[in-house]
Amino acid sequence: MELPPKVKNILLLDSEGKRVAVKYYSDDWPTNTAKEAFEKAVFTKTQKTSSRTEVEVTELENNIIVYKFAQDLHFFVTGGNEENELILASVLQGLFDAVTLLLRGNVDKREALDNLDLIFLCFDEIIDGGIVLETDATVIAGKVGIDSTDPNAPLSEQTISQALATAREHFTRSILK
Repeated sequence: MELPPKVKNILLLDSEGKRVAVKYYSDDWPTNTAKEAFEKAVFTKTQKTSSRTEVEVTELENNIIVYKFAQDLHFFVTGGNEENELILASVLQGLFDAVTLLLRGNVDKREALDNLDLIFLCFDEIIDGGIVLETDATVIAGKVGIDSTDPNAPLSEQTISQALATAREHFTRSILK
């Protein structure tokens, strides 16, 4: 019987290699120090590339790592070296597209930190205990509770998260005028 694909971790780092959001599903890195060392090694190995449009693949410490960058955010998905790169890439692309939908196209560190709860909910909708559950960005974003396709919907038809995001946008616009 073939086992389902497993993800060892999802990393979202800033342009300096610092944590924005990370989630580990494997005991390969038992301590926080080991996790931070792995994150630094991943960042160091990939920082010279410019993976802005396509998903890139590399190998580190017997792990396959797929990654993609957007502005000052670096997205990484790690699997064992026996995992299929295409499945890991579809997990990464699903995460990236869902975050893009949820952040309404403003995929940068500040916006990510302001919406960290949504990013962690994305992690939870995509992966459960290392098992891939979903890779379709619209399904992921929908389950997280936001349908970003219509930000002008009446407040009565929006989820609480949507209503807060809409209120924050209106407040920001009123301050900037």
